Amino acid sequence: MNTRILVLYWTKNGATGKMARAVARGVDGFEGAEAVLRTATENDGAPAVELDDLRECDGLIIGSPAHFGNMAAPLKQIFDDTTPLWLKGSLCGKPAGVFASVGSLHGGHETTLLSMMLPLMHHGMMICSVPCTEPALQNTRDGGTPYGASHHAKDSQGASELSDDETAVCRALGRRVAEVAVALKARQAR
Repeated sequence: MNTRILVLYWTKNGATGKMARAVARGVDGFEGAEAVLRTATENDGAPAVELDDLRECDGLIIGSPAHFGNMAAPLKQIFDDTTPLWLKGSLCGKPAGVFASVGSLHGGHETTLLSMMLPLMHHGMMICSVPCTEPALQNTRDGGTPYGASHHAKDSQGASELSDDETAVCRALGRRVAEVAVALKARQAR
C-alpha cells in the first residue's frame, strides 16, 4: 500500500494551486508514495479536505498565498478545527512541509512559511525543510527557501508561471516529505 502524502492548500488566483501540483509531482516521483490533493475550501478543481484526510495521511504538505505575512484564513480555519485530531495525537510523528506564494517580492513568504509551521508543530509533526543540497535553492532568482517552497507571482493576480527553479524546489519539497514518510512507515511496519 502506498504512503499517502496529503497536499493541502488554498489558492486565490491560482499560483498556490500551481505550486501544489508541482509538490504533488515530487511526491508521486518517489517510489512508494502517493500525493492526495485537497483544498481548504472546494476550489481549483480539487475536493475540500475532511478531517479523515488529515487523520489518514502518512505525511502532510500545506500551502497558502501570503496574506500580510501569514497563511490565508481558509487554511487557518482548517487547523482551528483540528482539536479532535490534536486530542488523539493523530498527526503526531508524521512528516510535514510548507509552501507559499506571494504577489510581491517582499510579500512575506518566509513569515508565511514559518506561520504555517506553528500548528504543525503543535500537532507534534516533524517539519521537513527543502534540502540544502537542492541546486535550485542556490540558482533561484525568484522564490524558494530552505523553510519551504515559495513562488513570487510578480503581480497581485498570481498570473505568472512558476520558474524552473521554483518548480524544482516544489518538487524537492514533495520528494523530501515522501522520502521521510515512506521510511517511517516501513520502520513502523517492522
